[in-house]
Amino acid sequence: MDMVLIEELALEAVIGVYEWEKRIHQRLLLTLELGCDIARAAQDDDLGATLDYAAISQRLQAYCLEHQFELVETFAERIAALLREEFGIAWLRLTLKKPGAVADAAFVGVRIERGEYRS
Repeated sequence: MDMVLIEELALEAVIGVYEWEKRIHQRLLLTLELGCDIARAAQDDDLGATLDYAAISQRLQAYCLEHQFELVETFAERIAALLREEFGIAWLRLTLKKPGAVADAAFVGVRIERGEYRS
């Protein structure tokens, strides 16, 4: 399986459990490994035969503006489901970081894998 990568996509989202967090946008960093076969796209030089990382990035930016969550875990699961459903992604690894959430840590976050990995 080949991978399309999106590293540390900056997203602005309303996310958090505290009341003050529910009134502001916070910066999240999203890293995606998206399983797909890029052979045909490479052979034909055809964007339509691969995952369009610009379209994926734009969709995720829009999704962040449309929804809010308390937990990064919930947000990660919803993003994974959206990607699999809307873009037909069979397997993905998603890392979601929330910088500044804990004073002595660079970030907190989650990493999940969803789908079936085919080698």
